[in-house]
Amino acid sequence: MTRVRPWESPEITGWRRLRQNAVDRRADSVSLDGSWRFQLLSAPDAPLGEEWSPLVVPGPWTMQGTSDLPHYTNARMPWPEFPPLSPDANPTGVHERDFDVPADWAGRRIVLQVGAAESVLIAEVNGRQIGIGKDSHLASEFDVTDTVRVGRRNTVRLTVVKWSDASHIEDQDQWWHGGITRSVLLYATDPLHLADVQITADHAGSLRVDCQVRGPLPRGWYITGDLDGTALAQDTEFDRVNREDDRVSDFLGEARLSARVPGVRTWSAETPFLYGLTVRLHRADGGVADTSRHRIGFRTVRIRGRDLLVNGERVFIRGVNRHDFDPLTGRTVTKAQMRADLETMKRFGFNAVRAAHYPNDPALLDLADELGLYLVDEANIESHDHAHEIADDPRYLPAFLDRVSGMVLRDKNHPSVIIWSLGNESDYGANHDAAYGWVRRHDPTRPIQYEGAAKTDWFSTTVASDIVCPMYASMEEIVAHATSGKQTKPLILCEYSHAMGNSNGTLSDHWEAIESTPGLQGGFVWEFWDHGILQRLSDGRPAGPGTTDGFTAGVAAPGYRWAYGGDFGDTPNDGVYCADGLVFPDRTPKPAMYEHREIAAPLRLTHDAGLLRVHNRQHFRDLSWLAGEWALSAEAAGTRTAPAELPHVPPGGYAGIPFPRELLDDLPPDHGAAWLTLRLTTAVDEPWAQAGTEVCTPQVLVAEGQPARGTGTAPVRRIPTGSGPGTSAGVELDVEGRLVSPLLTAPPVLSLWRAPTDNDLLGGVAEHWHRLGLDDLVREHVSTDRRGDRVTVRGAYRTAGGVVEHQQAVSRLPDGGLLIEETAVLPDGVTDVARVGTVFETVGGLERVEWFGQGPWETYPDRRAGGPVGHHRARITELFTPYLRPQESGGRSGVRALSLLSGTGRGLSVQLDAPRQVSVAHHRAADLAAAAHHDELVPRRGCVVHIDAAHRGLGTASCGPDTLPRYRFGPGTYNWSWLLRAV
Repeated sequence: MTRVRPWESPEITGWRRLRQNAVDRRADSVSLDGSWRFQLLSAPDAPLGEEWSPLVVPGPWTMQGTSDLPHYTNARMPWPEFPPLSPDANPTGVHERDFDVPADWAGRRIVLQVGAAESVLIAEVNGRQIGIGKDSHLASEFDVTDTVRVGRRNTVRLTVVKWSDASHIEDQDQWWHGGITRSVLLYATDPLHLADVQITADHAGSLRVDCQVRGPLPRGWYITGDLDGTALAQDTEFDRVNREDDRVSDFLGEARLSARVPGVRTWSAETPFLYGLTVRLHRADGGVADTSRHRIGFRTVRIRGRDLLVNGERVFIRGVNRHDFDPLTGRTVTKAQMRADLETMKRFGFNAVRAAHYPNDPALLDLADELGLYLVDEANIESHDHAHEIADDPRYLPAFLDRVSGMVLRDKNHPSVIIWSLGNESDYGANHDAAYGWVRRHDPTRPIQYEGAAKTDWFSTTVASDIVCPMYASMEEIVAHATSGKQTKPLILCEYSHAMGNSNGTLSDHWEAIESTPGLQGGFVWEFWDHGILQRLSDGRPAGPGTTDGFTAGVAAPGYRWAYGGDFGDTPNDGVYCADGLVFPDRTPKPAMYEHREIAAPLRLTHDAGLLRVHNRQHFRDLSWLAGEWALSAEAAGTRTAPAELPHVPPGGYAGIPFPRELLDDLPPDHGAAWLTLRLTTAVDEPWAQAGTEVCTPQVLVAEGQPARGTGTAPVRRIPTGSGPGTSAGVELDVEGRLVSPLLTAPPVLSLWRAPTDNDLLGGVAEHWHRLGLDDLVREHVSTDRRGDRVTVRGAYRTAGGVVEHQQAVSRLPDGGLLIEETAVLPDGVTDVARVGTVFETVGGLERVEWFGQGPWETYPDRRAGGPVGHHRARITELFTPYLRPQESGGRSGVRALSLLSGTGRGLSVQLDAPRQVSVAHHRAADLAAAAHHDELVPRRGCVVHIDAAHRGLGTASCGPDTLPRYRFGPGTYNWSWLLRAV
């Protein structure tokens, strides 16, 4: 086989590279991780220099101070060459180190394993080239038995070519890096060894273990196995394949073990019970030549009609997409970090992960087995920029088959893997059909999905996808499909609810439709991470491994910032589009995580005619793992708590629960709106959370007609105007009727605009607001009418859509407080506005806020299911959500009252006529809109306060549907009122 420019030859997959298998080789291995000698060349054929620099392996060179920096593109390739060509300027990293082979490995078979390298790996040992690897997310293994020297110093050189023909099918939405990104190790086996182990364990307790042995198989050798110490039966002796001559060196023997496990404990995401399986290859004298250990789960995955079943049950897939990512080390992630990722997912109600868009490190699959997460295992194939050409290109057929088959061969024994995926966004062609056929033959126990195969015809039964798995389909589309009478397959969205910036609007609406519509079974939110890289402002380079002072709670520390596309001089780039996750780069959860947690809650609470019920929303588990506490929050009577005793409720069932009357008995008659919350925590330690970890906070209204979370605004109420907690304290009116006070630096004015979110910008509505002129409203004074203690000011705001009329009536109350009653009339041409409400500014020194409404985290009209109504308090700075690109954030829905206070307890209080959207920040909307990064923001001393009669939903229009019509606002008359007092 030619070795000329192997980085541009898609047919080449490696000449001494071993095939993937599912045998565990970690027991007898030597790690080669650590400091290596390194040179970065400008091209693969550039000569080596004299000087070497240290580089940490695993770790991409793009994150370790070299001249080749990270590059972000989404769908575009970063260079113009067409497949299979790559650019002449092609960074190439030469990694070299010395190693010793243990003396007791003499006479054994020795294998070099490189966990992952991006993009082409060329391996040499002791100056001899031993093979090539081209999948950046599967290990490359090479037999180096006849190349290494036992008892003497050896040298390994791993040359990694950044760009290649393979890059065209690794065109995923993530940073481009270069280097060795997973661990490097040596391991040893007997010359005659287990070549593969395939395990089939169903939920009825049937176990089958198919074993393959490679080598010249002597007579008398045999296989044994045990399951947690209980021996397995041997169903077959070795089947000696091609046994014409026992001296054949590439010999394959096969044997089968089996068992029936009575009273088997099944594996599911809710009950991830694992058994220990050990398989041994014995010599004729009984000695053990090879061993493979596995943790297995008994579970069955089937499709019946249009339902995906796990262990015979139709389960909801509450999933999230996940990339390998770390803000300091790029694509290199430790097992501890992977565990932290999966534990966070479990704590926030996710039960499934799509490995987007490549096979993850084997350690992650082990953790998913242990913690309980369903996995969609996805092949490392995405040809986004050249999808149509490559899907049917026979030159790429070996690469498709190699990547898909390698994933299946490696991961087939993991119970967490319930679906195979043929890749992502690569059009659809003969190469996919070939890969589908191979998987269907090799593993008939799992369904296969591929979005590209099903996207043009959701009803087809002949394409290479057993599941309809669309991207960003609207709620209306999926419901129409499921109710059409023609649906033939399960519908599970492989991507939906794009989490870019302040986003994930209508998530609860989607799940209301999914849970109430047969044929809809869930989906995977895009995605888990914001891919912001910690960047030093001093030199513009990645902070790199080992930085410990660069971030906290989602915020980059002074001297650093979260970098996105273009911040490293990378062109072309796709800017902030990489910041589209549910957690910040440092793994701090965003507010949308709490939304999902409540939607996915294992228990629902309902209240009807004074009766309380708890509903178990789980598929396999009762409620005994949960502990509960009641909390009653009344607007004018604080919050009180009481223990809660949970009844026994089987999966899918419901039961009544006694009402905690002791919480209501001594409430004053004027307590106002009252909400009952059942705070649920883990009763005992779970693999993913310690006992006492909050799981969810289901809540019901028990007094006054305020709507539940996720519904519309309550009817306007009359604000109490009697004696209040303060007075106007110097608040006066100027000649135009504007409020003037030592506590206000800018009087209340009409606001129709917000700092555009990423969804607003990419969905186009921000440009619509700009064309209307809503971002630069100027009031034209019309009239002032003074009648006693009431002043009415009528003004007009000219926009490109017509004149907006605004009336503000201010009344002085007997206690000195001020009642502000407002009306805004939007003409027919002013459509789809950001907000309709009031904005004013205060003096500095008011650093604390207390409010009754939804919280404690950020909520918005179409993303409010996760914010329980109650009494909350925070520092003003804690209200702000630091999305990577500054934008509208920090709002709270359903607010009825708030106070802005100094350290001494002085400040302002506001009472509202109805539950309103409120925000308090140290930035004006224009400040946020003008900044590209947070290091460009200068906080104002005072507070900027928004009180909104209407606020547009968030939607997910950066990639997917915009918010629903009921969360948009346009022409019409809006009324709101509020009471201002000094405290």
